[in-house]
Amino acid sequence: MNKEILKLRGTLQQDHQLAEYTSWKIGGPAEYFYRPVDLEDLMQLLRSWEDNPITILGAATNVLIRDKGIKGLVVYLRNTLNNLQIIDDFNLRTESGVSLAHLIKKCIDAGMTDMTFMAGIPGTIGGALKMNAGANGDCIWNHVQSVETINRRGEIRTRQANEFKAAYREIDGLDPDEWFVAANLVFARGKKSEAQEKIQTYLKKRANSQPLNKPNCGSVFRNPTGDYAARLIESCGLKGKTIGGAQVSEKHANFIINHDNAKAIDIEALIQEIMDTVEKSTGIKLIPEVHILGQK
Repeated sequence: MNKEILKLRGTLQQDHQLAEYTSWKIGGPAEYFYRPVDLEDLMQLLRSWEDNPITILGAATNVLIRDKGIKGLVVYLRNTLNNLQIIDDFNLRTESGVSLAHLIKKCIDAGMTDMTFMAGIPGTIGGALKMNAGANGDCIWNHVQSVETINRRGEIRTRQANEFKAAYREIDGLDPDEWFVAANLVFARGKKSEAQEKIQTYLKKRANSQPLNKPNCGSVFRNPTGDYAARLIESCGLKGKTIGGAQVSEKHANFIINHDNAKAIDIEALIQEIMDTVEKSTGIKLIPEVHILGQK
């Protein structure tokens, strides 16, 4: 840090608890925690932070933060970088802190209707870009024209979609100290009533098949080629398996829920046990979708 930190418009906090920001409601403290006021404020922060570690969080829906917390600076962007501009009938620009639910609503209002595949996916645009979020036969990078990124020197860069390689639940081409701050997306137009009907169908399907009443991070593992992680986990008799306060959901085996005041160490141990058991029983090595952050 240096004296430039004093010019920031937000509040820099020390030893700030992170559990309330995560979808699992689990996690230790951030050594330093900051919610930027806007993109300019984030640029100033990164220019001021020198060489200390930096972790960027969106809605923290797909992360497990260890009990000892995260060293260095944690920057929380949900509902902070929240500008969304409809450019024309097919194009929009959205900052990375915008929630997917808000994006869908704005698109429907504007007559852009083929974003319905994202209905019910938690999180923000930034996380969706990083994970190539998708469902129902589509994914977000099919709709990206360009993105804006920021590096730890606070420099903004515009990059075209073809500079990245999008794959299942991952994106290649982002530098280690580079983060998404905005995207230009394109969506087709259609009938609002049909889009709203699709959204309700997708939301109902999720409610019927997923344990949405308990803290969770969504799917814990990627689906192996030609198979489903949930089927493999269930075939190994792991539905309902509990370690500490963490439990493999009885409703959907690829979900781990915070069943009873779980700690991150409980969930991490359960993730490892699932991987070991499935590999031993089937020969298939499951790959976690969730990102584990923080000190061991």
